[in-house]
Amino acid sequence: MRILVVEDEKRIADFLTRGLQGAGYAVDNAPDGITAIDFIHATDYDLVILDLMLPDMDGLKVLERIRSRKVGPPVLILSARGQVDDRVKGLEQGADDYLVKPFAFVELLARVRALLRRGQPTPEKLQVGDLSVDCVRRRVTRAGESIDLAPKEFGILEYMMRNKGRPLSRTMIVEHVWDMDYDGLTNIVDVYIRHLRSKIDDRFPQKLIQTVRGIGYMIDAPDKPAAVKPPEPAAERQV
Repeated sequence: MRILVVEDEKRIADFLTRGLQGAGYAVDNAPDGITAIDFIHATDYDLVILDLMLPDMDGLKVLERIRSRKVGPPVLILSARGQVDDRVKGLEQGADDYLVKPFAFVELLARVRALLRRGQPTPEKLQVGDLSVDCVRRRVTRAGESIDLAPKEFGILEYMMRNKGRPLSRTMIVEHVWDMDYDGLTNIVDVYIRHLRSKIDDRFPQKLIQTVRGIGYMIDAPDKPAAVKPPEPAAERQV
């Protein structure tokens, strides 16, 4: 899942980015309203965290632009304006939640997860063969066995399972799971795919993660081979 943080104060933006990435989310940063609007037009975000006090425009103007779209992501407002009237105004203009600064990150993360549960139209539980992923509780099981994944591993697996049967290029995976400004080599995907395979495929007879030559990777449950009927006993010879 991808989150846009609209915050002009670098210290807070970096704090939010590190925490959200540690929780397994891909995060983009916009330091002002114009950049935020450009990002929102270019990318389908699952959630926007919006500071109201931006250098070029009021955050409520950004909120208005988000709500002018036919389908927009949930918006969590961050603001030092903590009066009841300020909170009511933000919620009435279309925000889904309002958190007053300063705040504890654990509370912000709980609110983020609640908004994603409420606003996420895609399934919260994904299934490919005997592999199950609970996207809300971030739990992975295969054949009833619990599997522990690192945040980036979980992000890749969730993205692949939401696109079951669809080949995904390394660039697509990087752009979805890592930050928009990630400038490293896409072969990092190969490293994480090896880690995933060692955890969810190697110990099981049915292999789910498939290499698509010339493209990248795909996850799917291969069709079960047709059952082979045992040979019928030969008819007894009559004497």
